[in-house]
Amino acid sequence: MDEKETLHHYLRVRRDNLLGKLDGLSEYDVRRPLTPTGTNLLGLVKHVASMELGYLGDVFGRPSGRHLPWFDDDASPDADLWVTPDESRADIIELHLFAGAHSDATIGALPLDAAGVVPWWPEARRHVTLHQILVHMVAERAHHLGHADILREMIDGTAGQRPGDPNLTPRTPEEWATHRATIEAAARAATP
Repeated sequence: MDEKETLHHYLRVRRDNLLGKLDGLSEYDVRRPLTPTGTNLLGLVKHVASMELGYLGDVFGRPSGRHLPWFDDDASPDADLWVTPDESRADIIELHLFAGAHSDATIGALPLDAAGVVPWWPEARRHVTLHQILVHMVAERAHHLGHADILREMIDGTAGQRPGDPNLTPRTPEEWATHRATIEAAARAATP
């Protein structure tokens, strides 16, 4: 794989991983805020899909034609980070898939050195290349996927990218409880 194919591959994998965090969860569980700032799984999917449409569409003069009302001037702050009752899970998943297809078309059509402009960035750094934005989007998706990993574990204990993730030490629930207790004891012992 060349550099563009490598970056594109990692972007696609992170897209699939983020969507997978919704699998098997109730409507409430994908929407409920689990942090003091309101972070929730379906909101993360909505946010990242929206960002991808901007960065891999508008920035390169390839607008998607998709109206995102949560970015309207009269929208509430952070409206891209949560899902209203009249926005369905299917709507958000469709947005995510649409954003991916639109981004894939941009990536396929442009060379890595293609110039773009990020109008919402400071003037000094708003002129970018596709290469910069691909790195940015892989990092953005990985960042929010990390949030989603933790949220999913808080909801139902599912950890890793998928069941049987080879990056997790295989343990029974009892072994995980013992492991967590060991870490808790170490934290308490280190606290004056």
